Amino acid sequence: MLIDVIEVKPKENFVLDLVFENGEKREFDCKALLDKKPFQALNNRDFFNQAKIVLGTVAWSNEIDISPETLYLDSRHIESI
Repeated sequence: MLIDVIEVKPKENFVLDLVFENGEKREFDCKALLDKKPFQALNNRDFFNQAKIVLGTVAWSNEIDISPETLYLDSRHIESI
């Protein structure tokens, strides 16, 4: 299953609000990743807030990204972002 991310909004507490191409809105909590390489750089709030969409997934500079499958399967449904 591959559903592209079409919108990302970084929020407080290292959470990403996401919109997928099927219109579904979901919330992904990044905290579990923050102690793992290469995600340790995301502990910097300014850097975390630079999240952007690249080729259907969420990415940051320095080649840090999270697969769309992980973002979808490990997130929870929300009503709006």
